[in-house]
Amino acid sequence: MGDRELGTTRAYVIHPDIKAAQNRRSAQDGLAEAVALAHALPELDVVGGDVVRLPKAQAGSLFGSGKIKELGEQFEQDHIDLVLIDGPVTPVQQRNLEKAWNTKLLDRTGLILEIFSDRARTREGVLQVEMAALSYQRTRLVRAWTHLERQRGGLGFVGGPGETQIEADRRAIDEQLTRLRRQLSKVVKTRELHRSARAKVPYPIVALVGYTNAGKSTLFNRMTGADVFAKDMLFATLDPTMRAVTLPDGTDVILSDTVGFISDLPTELVASFRATLEEVTAADLIVHVRDISHPETEIQREDVEQILDGLGIDEDTPRLEMWNKADQLDADGHASAQNAASRRKDVHLTSALTGEGLDSFLADVARLVTAQKRKSQIELAFADGKARAWLYDQGVVLNERQTEDGITVQVEWTERQLQRFRQIGQGTIV
Repeated sequence: MGDRELGTTRAYVIHPDIKAAQNRRSAQDGLAEAVALAHALPELDVVGGDVVRLPKAQAGSLFGSGKIKELGEQFEQDHIDLVLIDGPVTPVQQRNLEKAWNTKLLDRTGLILEIFSDRARTREGVLQVEMAALSYQRTRLVRAWTHLERQRGGLGFVGGPGETQIEADRRAIDEQLTRLRRQLSKVVKTRELHRSARAKVPYPIVALVGYTNAGKSTLFNRMTGADVFAKDMLFATLDPTMRAVTLPDGTDVILSDTVGFISDLPTELVASFRATLEEVTAADLIVHVRDISHPETEIQREDVEQILDGLGIDEDTPRLEMWNKADQLDADGHASAQNAASRRKDVHLTSALTGEGLDSFLADVARLVTAQKRKSQIELAFADGKARAWLYDQGVVLNERQTEDGITVQVEWTERQLQRFRQIGQGTIV
């Protein structure tokens, strides 16, 4: 196993394959994703992982007594500090397993929360993670909190001083949640101001969405020349990033890189990050970036579509699928993917790393964001100065002429701009 590295936590990953449960994914692929999640935390030394097949979950301990003893002996031999269970673990199960194995234990939700805490950079992201973690901790006795103050960077699940187990104080947690909500509301107001400022820019918004590690940040960097952290790692980026980009045909757009999605995303995180994900709802075009080389790419697609549906994305918002990582396919796989993509108008087989297929993809992006524009005629009263100024700020005015009753303005704009104009409450669209 090698010498223990100073400051690292030796971890072991278990994927319970419960026969009674309905699983879309194969057990081995589930384990591989869980191990990849664990590798996303630099302080973890992932010693190994295994699939444990169960006829059913035991209410008090998840596993049977024989399997608990067998695993306990292995953990003791390998000097395991932390066991990661790829699935939900009840507070009772967690307490009993920690006692039986004399190790700390994290379930899938706890691990994802820890990763999000490690990745959050903006004030909003940090507050959202803290709120999600508190909601998760509210019903548990854990070793992560002392008077609800952090003992180290991150959320404190994995290690650090102050590991005394204490009884969770629900009242203190509720007070903490109230305080965080007040802070977050101030940050959200600032985000709304930024969004309003962006609304004055007449550029269409193109949102990149997809399963985590599908290559969104690599594509974002290639298109913008930005230096967004991009690595072959789950949740390499967390906070949304937006940049103005000029496409090869001269079309200007705003490109938005969002947090990656994942299967069984904790409900606490979905609720907390809704404000961030709602950036997608304002998009003129949604680009679904998929890792076409992944063995479960179709299941990942379903997970992403499910989250998008939950956000209430307008069905009329155009979408493109970018089948990314074509460079990782073998010759037969590449030919098969190319044939499948060619049969659909909304799909492009690409590689953000090598640039394969990006020219046709970007041309399609430009076509879709410009094809949405339509011409309208607006009747303004002389007193409607605010509306007239907004139209010129947007750069949508084709011409205008004065009449006896006011001003007639010819515009060419997107549906999103039309809806924003209606919110001003001035002028009449003919």
